[in-house]
Amino acid sequence: MHIQTPLHVQKALEDGGAVVALESTVIAHGLPHPRNLQVARELEAEVAANGAVPATVGVVAGQPVVGLSEEEIERLGTAEGVLKLSTRDLPIAIARKMDGATTVAATMWLADLAGASVFATGGIGGVHRGGAHDVSADLAELGRTRMLVVCAGAKAILDLAATREALETAGVLVAGYGTDELPAFYSRESGLAVDVRVDSPREVADLWTAHEEMNLPGALLLCVPPPPEHALPAAEVETAIRAALQQADARGIRGKEVTPFLLTAVAERTGGRSLEANVALLRNNARVAAQVAAALAGD
Repeated sequence: MHIQTPLHVQKALEDGGAVVALESTVIAHGLPHPRNLQVARELEAEVAANGAVPATVGVVAGQPVVGLSEEEIERLGTAEGVLKLSTRDLPIAIARKMDGATTVAATMWLADLAGASVFATGGIGGVHRGGAHDVSADLAELGRTRMLVVCAGAKAILDLAATREALETAGVLVAGYGTDELPAFYSRESGLAVDVRVDSPREVADLWTAHEEMNLPGALLLCVPPPPEHALPAAEVETAIRAALQQADARGIRGKEVTPFLLTAVAERTGGRSLEANVALLRNNARVAAQVAAALAGD
């Protein structure tokens, strides 16, 4: 399968330059229009301003792309019927020549095939509340695909303790960026310990280099707390999530529709403050990922 990469991204990859992959589900399914397109541009600008080449990932008319053009990003952010693609769903979009936005799992897979090794997202998927069998494919991908993934922990709507255990089971090294505990997406603390603390892009780069030299499978998950001026108190978030979960259950919402519904419901119940926290942490993660990628490229 040919992965389409624009010339500037391909050249950076071939030259060992700093490249940061970005997911597209947040554009197609995570944020409301037109904020989604604004944030997509802001994330790419953050990466570029911090010394790396942005490469937003998606599938356009059946063609996997690592480095979507502005027109392709707008297409995924505005078109009807854009698929939400995890790794297993990629053949559907490709075989049927459909548009698809990539989740954490699918973005990792395609970015790795293209030769990128650093990826910035908001929060990873994990173990859903109330059901040990409802587990995001992100966890399986994190356990098998080599990628330095920068995030704000797992989405707060999940069972964070169970997700932390699942990451350990999958053999994923969890590092805290300037913190000793796992961030909780909207909040800076979860009470759950990380495996190791790192305090600079250079330390992260050294950790990833050691991971690669050992030929270890799977990801290094770099967890960055949301900026303090935008972070929400954990108790407030938990109250909003519990109410949103009851609402989802009452409406019979299941499967892939659960996460976008809950994120929207939580935003409504926090007066939009959770949405602002989401955007702030996305930008912050893109910034840190670019700095880490630049440190790696400087080796």
